[in-house]
Amino acid sequence: MKRVFVLALLSLVFVASSCWGADKVVTAVGDPWPPFGDPEKQSKGLAVEIAEAAMKTQGYRFEMSFMPWARAEDGVKKGTYDFLLYVWVTEARKSTMFYSEPYGENRLVFIKPKGSNFEYNGVGSLKGLTVGVVRDYGYGDEFMNAKGFNREAAPDFMTNAKKLAAGRIDLTVEDEVVASSLLMGTDLADKIAFTENALSVEPLHVTSGLANPRHKELIEAFNRGLEEIKKDGTYDLILGHYGLK
Repeated sequence: MKRVFVLALLSLVFVASSCWGADKVVTAVGDPWPPFGDPEKQSKGLAVEIAEAAMKTQGYRFEMSFMPWARAEDGVKKGTYDFLLYVWVTEARKSTMFYSEPYGENRLVFIKPKGSNFEYNGVGSLKGLTVGVVRDYGYGDEFMNAKGFNREAAPDFMTNAKKLAAGRIDLTVEDEVVASSLLMGTDLADKIAFTENALSVEPLHVTSGLANPRHKELIEAFNRGLEEIKKDGTYDLILGHYGLK
């Protein structure tokens, strides 16, 4: 009888510890967006390293999956996944997402053919031009609602870069660090140039869907962890891996 009781007790402990362990896992998603998210690297990218390090300080195990942006965003909104990485604040997203404190910055610049004298000076300077954008990405309301120029969508930045080099579009737009990372070592790198002026400079956040019952707990844990890794030097060390500071 005593043996049966002990076995039953051990079973309960095992189940309880399994449930606790499952609760301490955070699932994150995003699209490939080097250097912030890079499935080709063991570290999985800058944003992934920061988020994983922050959550580790709070006792969470971090799991990252890459998928198309639209699918990732939809999955986090519905609570299928816990975190969406590298996100801007928009009014539309605030109705479905809970935001972390910013952990980085996104400087969007225009990319033009090498030798072009174009410089961005407000949306009026885009008049009559065709600008390549990435489908389902956010670029800010002013840019997306402005008239007088064409926005032509493609599945990713490299498709737009190839279209730009082939003369099929006049400009494309991307985060400066991301574009430099993607173009490094390619033939396209010598065929394009960046504008000096940025379309926008936006803080980057981690978000969790309001439909996720753990959204507040997880984002608050990330915020605490982010503060810790900034204090202990881990944050600066991660930035240094990518030549940033």
